[in-house]
Amino acid sequence: MAANVPLERLEECVRRLTGQSESPPIVEMPGGGSSRRFYRVTLEPDRSAVAMYVPDATRSDEIVKNDEAGRRWSFLEVRDLLQERGIRVPFVLAEACEDGFVLLEDLGDDTLAQYLSQYPAARVKLYRSAVRDLARAQRALADLPRRSIIASRALDEDLLAWEMDHFREWGLEARDIRLSDRDRRTFDEASSHIARLVASWPRGFVHRDYQSRNLMVREVNGEPELVWIDFQDALLGPRVYDLVALLNDSYQVFERPFIEERLDEYAHELGLDAEHRQALGREFDVVTIQRKLKDAGRFVYFDRVKNNPNFLRFVEPTIQKARLALARVEHDAKLRALAELLDRLL
Repeated sequence: MAANVPLERLEECVRRLTGQSESPPIVEMPGGGSSRRFYRVTLEPDRSAVAMYVPDATRSDEIVKNDEAGRRWSFLEVRDLLQERGIRVPFVLAEACEDGFVLLEDLGDDTLAQYLSQYPAARVKLYRSAVRDLARAQRALADLPRRSIIASRALDEDLLAWEMDHFREWGLEARDIRLSDRDRRTFDEASSHIARLVASWPRGFVHRDYQSRNLMVREVNGEPELVWIDFQDALLGPRVYDLVALLNDSYQVFERPFIEERLDEYAHELGLDAEHRQALGREFDVVTIQRKLKDAGRFVYFDRVKNNPNFLRFVEPTIQKARLALARVEHDAKLRALAELLDRLL
Protein backbone atom coordinates (compact mmCIF):
# COMPACT_ATOMS: atom_id res chain seq x y z
CA MET A 1 0.00 0.00 0.00
CA ALA A 2 1.27 3.47 -0.82
CA ALA A 3 2.96 5.19 2.09
CA ASN A 4 1.46 8.56 1.22
CA VAL A 5 -2.11 7.34 1.75
CA PRO A 6 -3.12 8.02 5.39
CA LEU A 7 -4.59 4.57 6.04
CA GLU A 8 -4.43 5.12 9.77
CA ARG A 9 -7.15 7.76 9.29
CA LEU A 10 -9.26 5.24 7.42
CA GLU A 11 -8.77 2.73 10.23
CA GLU A 12 -9.96 5.32 12.75
CA CYS A 13 -13.01 6.03 10.60
CA VAL A 14 -13.90 2.32 10.45
CA ARG A 15 -13.39 1.87 14.18
CA ARG A 16 -15.80 4.74 14.82
CA LEU A 17 -18.33 3.16 12.46
CA THR A 18 -18.13 -0.36 13.88
CA GLY A 19 -17.27 0.38 17.50
CA GLN A 20 -14.44 -2.13 17.29
CA SER A 21 -11.08 -1.46 18.89
CA GLU A 22 -8.91 -3.44 16.48
CA SER A 23 -7.80 -2.13 13.09
CA PRO A 24 -9.77 -3.66 10.21
CA PRO A 25 -8.19 -5.61 7.33
CA ILE A 26 -7.67 -3.26 4.37
CA VAL A 27 -6.76 -4.39 0.84
CA GLU A 28 -6.09 -2.06 -2.08
CA MET A 29 -8.29 -2.59 -5.14
CA PRO A 30 -7.42 -2.02 -8.82
CA GLY A 31 -7.96 1.56 -9.96
CA GLY A 32 -8.66 3.24 -13.28
CA GLY A 33 -7.20 6.26 -15.01
CA SER A 34 -7.74 8.79 -12.22
CA SER A 35 -5.63 9.57 -9.15
CA ARG A 36 -8.28 8.17 -6.81
CA ARG A 37 -7.45 5.01 -4.86
CA PHE A 38 -9.85 2.32 -3.66
CA TYR A 39 -9.61 -0.05 -0.70
CA ARG A 40 -11.78 -2.95 0.40
CA VAL A 41 -12.30 -2.80 4.15
CA THR A 42 -13.55 -5.72 6.25
CA LEU A 43 -16.15 -4.47 8.71
CA GLU A 44 -17.32 -7.86 9.98
CA PRO A 45 -16.49 -11.45 8.94
CA ASP A 46 -19.25 -11.38 6.30
CA ARG A 47 -19.48 -7.64 5.59
CA SER A 48 -17.17 -5.27 3.77
CA ALA A 49 -17.11 -1.73 2.44
CA VAL A 50 -15.13 0.18 -0.16
CA ALA A 51 -13.11 3.21 0.85
CA MET A 52 -12.46 5.81 -1.85
CA TYR A 53 -9.44 8.01 -1.30
CA VAL A 54 -8.89 11.26 -3.17
CA PRO A 55 -5.41 12.86 -2.94
CA ASP A 56 -5.03 16.53 -1.99
CA ALA A 57 -7.92 16.24 0.39
CA THR A 58 -7.44 19.73 1.73
CA ARG A 59 -8.17 21.38 -1.61
CA SER A 60 -11.67 22.80 -1.81
CA ASP A 61 -12.23 21.39 -5.30
CA GLU A 62 -11.42 17.86 -4.23
CA ILE A 63 -12.99 16.23 -1.21
CA VAL A 64 -13.61 18.66 1.63
CA LYS A 65 -17.07 18.04 3.01
CA ASN A 66 -18.01 21.69 2.55
CA ASP A 67 -15.85 24.31 0.87
CA GLU A 68 -15.58 27.96 1.79
CA ALA A 69 -18.83 28.68 -0.05
CA GLY A 70 -20.61 25.91 1.83
CA ARG A 71 -20.65 23.56 -1.15
CA ARG A 72 -20.53 19.83 -0.47
CA TRP A 73 -17.81 17.78 -2.23
CA SER A 74 -19.04 17.10 -5.76
CA PHE A 75 -19.06 13.30 -5.44
CA LEU A 76 -21.32 13.50 -2.40
CA GLU A 77 -23.49 16.29 -3.79
CA VAL A 78 -24.11 14.50 -7.08
CA ARG A 79 -24.59 11.14 -5.35
CA ASP A 80 -27.22 12.58 -3.01
CA LEU A 81 -29.11 14.20 -5.88
CA LEU A 82 -29.06 11.04 -7.98
CA GLN A 83 -30.36 8.96 -5.11
CA GLU A 84 -33.05 11.54 -4.37
CA ARG A 85 -34.21 11.32 -8.01
CA GLY A 86 -34.47 7.52 -7.95
CA ILE A 87 -31.16 6.52 -9.52
CA ARG A 88 -29.31 3.57 -7.98
CA VAL A 89 -25.97 4.73 -6.61
CA PRO A 90 -23.72 3.42 -3.81
CA PHE A 91 -24.83 4.04 -0.24
CA VAL A 92 -22.53 6.15 1.94
CA LEU A 93 -21.58 4.39 5.18
CA ALA A 94 -19.23 6.98 6.64
CA GLU A 95 -17.39 10.15 5.69
CA ALA A 96 -13.92 11.27 6.63
CA CYS A 97 -13.68 13.98 4.03
CA GLU A 98 -11.09 16.01 5.90
CA ASP A 99 -8.77 13.01 5.52
CA GLY A 100 -9.70 12.31 1.90
CA PHE A 101 -11.89 9.24 2.48
CA VAL A 102 -15.47 8.25 1.90
CA LEU A 103 -16.64 4.78 2.97
CA LEU A 104 -19.14 3.31 0.54
CA GLU A 105 -21.32 0.28 0.06
CA ASP A 106 -19.31 -2.62 -1.37
CA LEU A 107 -20.86 -3.36 -4.76
CA GLY A 108 -18.54 -6.28 -5.46
CA ASP A 109 -16.16 -6.57 -8.39
CA ASP A 110 -18.56 -6.98 -11.29
CA THR A 111 -18.54 -3.96 -13.52
CA LEU A 112 -20.80 -4.33 -16.53
CA ALA A 113 -17.69 -5.13 -18.58
CA GLN A 114 -16.57 -7.86 -16.19
CA TYR A 115 -20.06 -9.31 -15.81
CA LEU A 116 -20.52 -9.62 -19.56
CA SER A 117 -17.18 -11.40 -19.91
CA GLN A 118 -18.72 -14.14 -17.74
CA TYR A 119 -22.33 -13.92 -18.96
CA PRO A 120 -22.29 -12.63 -22.55
CA ALA A 121 -25.88 -13.78 -23.12
CA ALA A 122 -27.02 -11.03 -20.73
CA ARG A 123 -25.70 -8.25 -22.98
CA VAL A 124 -28.94 -7.21 -24.68
CA LYS A 125 -30.92 -7.27 -21.44
CA LEU A 126 -28.37 -5.22 -19.51
CA TYR A 127 -27.85 -2.66 -22.24
CA ARG A 128 -31.59 -2.23 -22.56
CA SER A 129 -31.61 -1.53 -18.82
CA ALA A 130 -28.71 0.90 -19.12
CA VAL A 131 -30.41 2.85 -21.91
CA ARG A 132 -33.73 2.90 -20.06
CA ASP A 133 -32.04 4.01 -16.82
CA LEU A 134 -30.28 6.83 -18.66
CA ALA A 135 -33.46 8.10 -20.34
CA ARG A 136 -35.34 8.03 -17.05
CA ALA A 137 -32.49 9.78 -15.26
CA GLN A 138 -32.42 12.53 -17.87
CA ARG A 139 -36.14 13.11 -17.31
CA ALA A 140 -35.78 13.01 -13.53
CA LEU A 141 -32.89 15.50 -13.63
CA ALA A 142 -34.39 17.91 -16.15
CA ASP A 143 -35.12 20.28 -13.27
CA LEU A 144 -31.95 20.74 -11.23
CA PRO A 145 -31.61 22.54 -7.90
CA ARG A 146 -30.64 26.16 -8.46
CA ARG A 147 -27.20 25.80 -6.86
CA SER A 148 -26.47 22.31 -8.14
CA ILE A 149 -22.86 21.83 -9.13
CA ILE A 150 -24.12 20.02 -12.22
CA ALA A 151 -25.82 23.20 -13.41
CA SER A 152 -22.62 25.21 -12.86
CA ARG A 153 -20.56 23.45 -15.54
CA ALA A 154 -21.17 22.36 -19.10
CA LEU A 155 -19.77 20.78 -22.22
CA ASP A 156 -19.51 24.18 -23.82
CA GLU A 157 -17.73 25.16 -27.01
CA ASP A 158 -14.41 25.84 -25.29
CA LEU A 159 -14.32 22.47 -23.51
CA LEU A 160 -15.37 20.53 -26.58
CA ALA A 161 -12.69 22.24 -28.69
CA TRP A 162 -10.06 21.66 -25.99
CA GLU A 163 -10.87 17.95 -26.00
CA MET A 164 -10.40 17.82 -29.78
CA ASP A 165 -7.07 19.60 -29.38
CA HIS A 166 -6.18 16.99 -26.77
CA PHE A 167 -6.45 14.35 -29.50
CA ARG A 168 -4.32 16.36 -31.90
CA GLU A 169 -1.64 16.82 -29.24
CA TRP A 170 -1.57 13.27 -27.85
CA GLY A 171 -3.34 11.05 -30.37
CA LEU A 172 -1.35 12.43 -33.32
CA GLU A 173 1.65 14.62 -32.54
CA ALA A 174 2.81 12.72 -29.45
CA ARG A 175 2.84 9.58 -31.59
CA ASP A 176 5.05 11.32 -34.18
CA ILE A 177 2.19 11.81 -36.64
CA ARG A 178 3.08 15.29 -37.83
CA LEU A 179 0.63 17.76 -39.30
CA SER A 180 1.58 20.27 -41.95
CA ASP A 181 0.28 23.80 -41.67
CA ARG A 182 -2.49 22.87 -44.09
CA ASP A 183 -3.31 19.73 -42.09
CA ARG A 184 -3.53 21.77 -38.91
CA ARG A 185 -5.91 24.25 -40.53
CA THR A 186 -8.12 21.39 -41.72
CA PHE A 187 -8.13 19.83 -38.27
CA ASP A 188 -8.76 23.14 -36.49
CA GLU A 189 -11.65 24.03 -38.81
CA ALA A 190 -13.30 20.65 -38.22
CA SER A 191 -12.64 20.87 -34.48
CA SER A 192 -14.22 24.33 -34.23
CA HIS A 193 -17.14 23.20 -36.39
CA ILE A 194 -17.86 20.19 -34.16
CA ALA A 195 -17.51 22.22 -30.97
CA ARG A 196 -19.89 24.95 -32.19
CA LEU A 197 -22.42 22.43 -33.47
CA VAL A 198 -22.53 20.26 -30.33
CA ALA A 199 -22.52 23.29 -28.02
CA SER A 200 -25.56 24.68 -29.86
CA TRP A 201 -27.79 21.73 -28.96
CA PRO A 202 -30.08 21.78 -25.89
CA ARG A 203 -28.32 20.75 -22.70
CA GLY A 204 -29.38 18.40 -19.97
CA PHE A 205 -27.86 16.11 -17.36
CA VAL A 206 -24.72 14.25 -18.48
CA HIS A 207 -22.96 11.63 -16.32
CA ARG A 208 -19.91 12.22 -18.56
CA ASP A 209 -18.47 8.69 -18.43
CA TYR A 210 -21.48 6.38 -18.62
CA GLN A 211 -19.77 3.21 -19.86
CA SER A 212 -19.23 -0.44 -19.02
CA ARG A 213 -16.54 0.18 -16.40
CA ASN A 214 -18.67 2.70 -14.53
CA LEU A 215 -21.79 0.57 -14.16
CA MET A 216 -21.71 -2.09 -11.47
CA VAL A 217 -23.87 -5.21 -11.68
CA ARG A 218 -25.56 -6.49 -8.52
CA GLU A 219 -27.73 -9.57 -8.27
CA VAL A 220 -31.07 -8.79 -6.60
CA ASN A 221 -33.38 -11.77 -6.18
CA GLY A 222 -31.54 -13.48 -8.99
CA GLU A 223 -31.84 -10.54 -11.39
CA PRO A 224 -28.97 -8.21 -12.35
CA GLU A 225 -29.28 -4.58 -11.26
CA LEU A 226 -27.13 -1.72 -12.57
CA VAL A 227 -25.57 0.74 -10.11
CA TRP A 228 -23.99 4.01 -11.24
CA ILE A 229 -20.49 5.00 -10.12
CA ASP A 230 -17.87 7.62 -11.09
CA PHE A 231 -20.47 10.36 -11.52
CA GLN A 232 -18.66 13.19 -9.70
CA ASP A 233 -17.93 15.05 -12.95
CA ALA A 234 -21.59 15.24 -14.01
CA LEU A 235 -22.43 18.40 -15.95
CA LEU A 236 -24.75 19.78 -18.63
CA GLY A 237 -24.42 18.67 -22.21
CA PRO A 238 -26.18 17.11 -25.22
CA ARG A 239 -28.64 14.28 -24.67
CA VAL A 240 -26.59 11.84 -26.73
CA TYR A 241 -23.29 12.28 -24.89
CA ASP A 242 -23.87 9.45 -22.42
CA LEU A 243 -25.39 7.31 -25.16
CA VAL A 244 -22.14 7.65 -27.07
CA ALA A 245 -20.12 6.72 -23.98
CA LEU A 246 -22.31 3.65 -23.49
CA LEU A 247 -22.86 2.43 -27.07
CA ASN A 248 -19.49 3.43 -28.54
CA ASP A 249 -17.64 2.36 -25.41
CA SER A 250 -13.91 2.01 -26.05
CA TYR A 251 -13.89 -1.21 -24.03
CA GLN A 252 -16.70 -2.95 -25.93
CA VAL A 253 -17.38 -3.92 -29.55
CA PHE A 254 -20.92 -3.65 -30.92
CA GLU A 255 -22.28 -4.21 -34.39
CA ARG A 256 -24.20 -1.25 -35.82
CA PRO A 257 -27.60 -3.02 -35.63
CA PHE A 258 -27.12 -3.44 -31.87
CA ILE A 259 -26.45 0.29 -31.50
CA GLU A 260 -29.44 1.23 -33.66
CA GLU A 261 -31.73 -0.98 -31.58
CA ARG A 262 -30.59 0.72 -28.38
CA LEU A 263 -31.10 4.16 -29.96
CA ASP A 264 -34.61 3.05 -30.95
CA GLU A 265 -35.29 2.02 -27.35
CA TYR A 266 -34.01 5.36 -26.06
CA ALA A 267 -36.23 7.22 -28.53
CA HIS A 268 -39.22 5.10 -27.50
CA GLU A 269 -38.53 5.78 -23.82
CA LEU A 270 -38.58 9.54 -24.48
CA GLY A 271 -41.50 9.39 -26.92
CA LEU A 272 -39.54 10.71 -29.92
CA ASP A 273 -41.23 10.59 -33.31
CA ALA A 274 -39.52 9.40 -36.52
CA GLU A 275 -38.11 12.83 -37.38
CA HIS A 276 -36.59 13.32 -33.94
CA ARG A 277 -35.27 9.75 -33.94
CA GLN A 278 -33.43 10.53 -37.18
CA ALA A 279 -31.98 13.69 -35.63
CA LEU A 280 -30.89 11.62 -32.63
CA GLY A 281 -28.85 9.38 -34.93
CA ARG A 282 -27.11 12.36 -36.54
CA GLU A 283 -26.28 13.84 -33.14
CA PHE A 284 -24.97 10.46 -32.02
CA ASP A 285 -22.53 10.29 -34.93
CA VAL A 286 -21.19 13.82 -34.45
CA VAL A 287 -20.65 13.35 -30.71
CA THR A 288 -19.03 9.98 -31.40
CA ILE A 289 -16.39 11.77 -33.49
CA GLN A 290 -15.67 14.29 -30.75
CA ARG A 291 -15.81 11.90 -27.81
CA LYS A 292 -13.83 9.03 -29.35
CA LEU A 293 -11.03 11.24 -30.62
CA LYS A 294 -10.79 12.80 -27.17
CA ASP A 295 -10.69 9.35 -25.56
CA ALA A 296 -7.92 8.17 -27.89
CA GLY A 297 -5.81 11.19 -27.01
CA ARG A 298 -6.52 10.64 -23.33
CA PHE A 299 -5.29 7.05 -23.48
CA VAL A 300 -1.93 8.19 -24.88
CA TYR A 301 -1.80 10.96 -22.27
CA PHE A 302 -2.26 8.38 -19.50
CA ASP A 303 0.79 6.52 -20.80
CA ARG A 304 3.09 9.48 -21.47
CA VAL A 305 2.18 11.67 -18.49
CA LYS A 306 0.68 9.35 -15.87
CA ASN A 307 2.93 6.36 -16.64
CA ASN A 308 -0.14 4.18 -17.10
CA PRO A 309 0.12 2.16 -20.35
CA ASN A 310 -2.97 0.02 -19.63
CA PHE A 311 -5.14 1.98 -22.06
CA LEU A 312 -2.82 1.98 -25.06
CA ARG A 313 -4.41 -1.11 -26.61
CA PHE A 314 -7.65 0.84 -26.95
CA VAL A 315 -6.20 3.76 -28.92
CA GLU A 316 -6.57 2.38 -32.44
CA PRO A 317 -10.01 0.76 -31.92
CA THR A 318 -11.24 4.02 -30.41
CA ILE A 319 -10.01 6.09 -33.36
CA GLN A 320 -11.70 3.58 -35.66
CA LYS A 321 -15.05 4.23 -33.96
CA ALA A 322 -14.61 7.94 -34.77
CA ARG A 323 -13.68 7.16 -38.37
CA LEU A 324 -16.77 4.98 -38.83
CA ALA A 325 -18.91 7.85 -37.54
CA LEU A 326 -17.16 10.24 -39.93
CA ALA A 327 -18.13 7.97 -42.82
CA ARG A 328 -21.80 8.39 -41.86
CA VAL A 329 -21.67 12.21 -41.93
CA GLU A 330 -19.82 12.66 -45.22
CA HIS A 331 -22.48 15.14 -46.36
CA ASP A 332 -20.80 17.66 -44.04
CA ALA A 333 -17.86 19.20 -45.94
CA LYS A 334 -15.73 20.03 -42.89
CA LEU A 335 -16.20 16.59 -41.42
CA ARG A 336 -15.50 14.99 -44.77
CA ALA A 337 -12.22 16.92 -44.85
CA LEU A 338 -11.39 15.64 -41.36
CA ALA A 339 -12.13 12.08 -42.48
CA GLU A 340 -9.81 12.47 -45.47
CA LEU A 341 -7.11 13.91 -43.22
CA LEU A 342 -7.27 11.01 -40.78
CA ASP A 343 -7.33 8.51 -43.64
CA ARG A 344 -4.11 9.98 -44.97
CA LEU A 345 -2.34 10.42 -41.64
CA LEU A 346 -3.33 7.11 -40.09
